[in-house]
Amino acid sequence: MELSPLQIARYEYSPKLPEMLKHDISQIKAVEGKETESVSDQEKIRELFPNTYGMKEVAFAKGENHAEKKHQVVGVILSGGQAPGGHNVITGLYDALKKTDKKNVLLGFKNGPSGLLEDDYIEFTDEYIDAYRNTGGFDIIGSGRTKLETEEQFAVAKEVCARHGITAIVIIGGDDSNTNAAVLAEYMAREKAGVQVIGCPKTIDGDLKNDVIEISFGFDTATKTYSELIGNIERDANSAKKYWHFIKVMGRSASHIALECALETQPNVCLISEEIEKKAMSLNEIAGVIADSVAKRAADGNNFGVVIIPEGLIEFVPEVKKLIAELNDLMAIKATEFGALVEWQDKYSFMKANLSADSFKVFEVLPLDIEKQLLMDRDPHGNVQVSRIETEKLMIALVDKKLKEMKKEGTYNGKFNALNHFFGYEGRCAFPSNFDADYCYSLGYNAFMLVSYGYTGYLSTISNLSAPATEWKAGGIPITKMMNLEQRHGEKKPVIRKALVELDGKPFQYFAAHRDKWAKETCYTFPGAIQYYGPASVCDITTRTLALEQGK
Repeated sequence: MELSPLQIARYEYSPKLPEMLKHDISQIKAVEGKETESVSDQEKIRELFPNTYGMKEVAFAKGENHAEKKHQVVGVILSGGQAPGGHNVITGLYDALKKTDKKNVLLGFKNGPSGLLEDDYIEFTDEYIDAYRNTGGFDIIGSGRTKLETEEQFAVAKEVCARHGITAIVIIGGDDSNTNAAVLAEYMAREKAGVQVIGCPKTIDGDLKNDVIEISFGFDTATKTYSELIGNIERDANSAKKYWHFIKVMGRSASHIALECALETQPNVCLISEEIEKKAMSLNEIAGVIADSVAKRAADGNNFGVVIIPEGLIEFVPEVKKLIAELNDLMAIKATEFGALVEWQDKYSFMKANLSADSFKVFEVLPLDIEKQLLMDRDPHGNVQVSRIETEKLMIALVDKKLKEMKKEGTYNGKFNALNHFFGYEGRCAFPSNFDADYCYSLGYNAFMLVSYGYTGYLSTISNLSAPATEWKAGGIPITKMMNLEQRHGEKKPVIRKALVELDGKPFQYFAAHRDKWAKETCYTFPGAIQYYGPASVCDITTRTLALEQGK
C-alpha cells in the first residue's frame, strides 16, 4: 500500500498518556470506590446480572500493583460503526500487554463479534500493529454488527476462548456493543469460564456518556470533520448568496453532533431533536422556525443560509414518533404479512387498516418518498432505519410550502433556492485528531489495567478530558451502572441508556442564547481542517461541548 506523507508522519506521533499510566505498571494500584446500581429498573437489572451487578467503581493511582501475575492471552473485537481512533485503542492495549510481559498475546477477531464465533482471528505482532498507529478506520481487523445475545453464541465464544487460552475479551463499541459485552461478561462469570470482558466507549454520535464517561471516542474527530465541511459551505453560501443549504448530520438517537457543529460554525438554524420533543412541536411548526429565519434574512437582502438537521429528527417529533412506534410494533407482529405485499397501493391500504387514525393522518400527509422510506427494511433492532429517511429533503419541501403560504399572506417576498447535503460517512474514518489519538490510546492501555486486576463487566474510562492529557484520570465503571430496560423487538430488554442533549446543560444554553442572532445575521465561523502539528491551543483542543460542560 502506498503511503501518503500525512500517514507517514502520523506513524511517528507518540500519543500522550495520563500521568498515572506513565508509571511502570508494577507501580499502578487499583482503588475501589462505591458500589453502583443501574440508572433505572434496578431490581430487574440485578435479577438479569446476578454475578456482575452492583460492582464498585475503580480508579488507578500510584502505588504497588497487587494484581495476580499471569500469562495473558487477550482477544479484541471492533464492533458496530467505525469511529476515528479505534486503531489506537488496540495499539494502546497491545503496548500495555507487551510492556507487562513480552510473552503476552493479543488476538484480533476479524469483522466484529462474528470473528469470535467463527474463530477467525490474527495474532498481532509489532510490525502489524505499527502499520496502524494513529490512523483512521477499522480496517486493522474490520468490524461488524453481529449481536452476542444467545446462550448458543455464548457457548461457542466460551469454547473458542478455551481453545486459545484466552483470559480476557476487550470489546470496542457503542451502547449496543457494550450491552453485549455486559451480557457476555455475565455469562462467563456464571459459567466460571475464567474469561474477563472489558468494554471501551465508542460512537461518533456522542450518546454514550454519563458522569464518568465524559465523551465517547470518535466524537471529537467526526464533529471537527463535519464542522470543516459546514464551514466551507457557509463560506460558499456567503459568496454565492443564492442558496439555502440544508445539512443533515449523523446522530439518530441524540443531537450531540448537530449541537457541536452549530457551536463550531454558528449556522442560521440548527434543530435540536430533544428540544423539539420537549416542546411537542409538529412538522409544520418546525418548518415555521426555519421559514421565519429565511424571511428575516430575505428582508435584509440575504436569500441564503445554512440549516443543520440531526439525523434522527423525525423520531423526536411527537406525531411522527408515535407513527414510528406503531410501525415498529406492527412490523414486529405482522412482518410476514406486510413482506408479501408488492404493489405500493396494497402497502398503503395495509397501513390504513392497521395504523391508528391519528398516525395514518400523519403518514398520508408525508411526501411519497418519505412514506416509502419509512417502510424500508428494519435495522438490526427491528426498528425503522431512520438514517435512510431523507429528513433534509422533507424539511426543504415543508419550508418551501410554508414560504409559499407566507407569500400569499404578504409576510415574505424573497427567493428560496435550497440544496441538501448529508454528512455521515465522511467523518467515521478520518485520521483521528490529537485528542482522539491520545484518548483512544489511553482507553486501550487502561483496558489492560482492568484486565490485569481481574475486573470483568467493566468499561474502560478516562476522565478530566478538558484538561491536558497528562492530567487525565484513569479507571473503570461496571457496565450495568449504565443500563435500563427498553422496548426491543416488541419486548423489554436490558440496554445501556443513551445520553441525550441536556436542555439545561451549558452547551445547549450557550447555543440558545445566541441562535436568534445567528438566525437573522451572517455570523458564520470557519473551523478549517483538523490540525495535527503546531501549538496545543490549536492542535489539542477538545470539543466546544466538553469545554462548556467543564467550564473551560
